[in-house]
Parts: sequence; C-alpha cells; structure tokens
Amino acid sequence: MSDSNYTKIFTGNFMIGQRIVEALEKVNIHAVVRDETESGLLKPVFGGSNSDYQDIFVHNDELNKSIPIVEAINREANS
Repeated sequence: MSDSNYTKIFTGNFMIGQRIVEALEKVNIHAVVRDETESGLLKPVFGGSNSDYQDIFVHNDELNKSIPIVEAINREANS
C-alpha cells in the first residue's frame, strides 16, 4: 500500500489478522486488509504460499489507538 496516509500495523497469520480486524471494528477503526490469496496460484511452481498471511493497514489518524489493540491480541496469541 503506497498511500502514505496508511501504516501497516500487522503482517501475519490470517486467523490472528481477523481477530485484529474485528477488535478494530468494535472501536470504529476501519482497517484495510491485503491478503495474498491470489499468490496461492503460484504455490505448485515456487513451493510456497502466503495465502495464510495478511497485511493490515490503518489510517495514520487511528494509528495510536490501533497499536495497543494489535499488541494485546499478539500477546494473547503467543501465550
């Protein structure tokens, strides 16, 4: 995402990404999600796929409010 008004706040597992998006929506933060599902078409050729991974971006105005949410979900997922 080249728009400088948005910052990537998460790259990782689809399931954790969905939890983050849901938590952000609960506080009226509208995230932009980019996943690599289309890249799965290349898996047989290149031996790997990012189809289970997402990038999540938020508008810079909502960044400070978003970071603690992402950190809390990551801590919970890694415990």
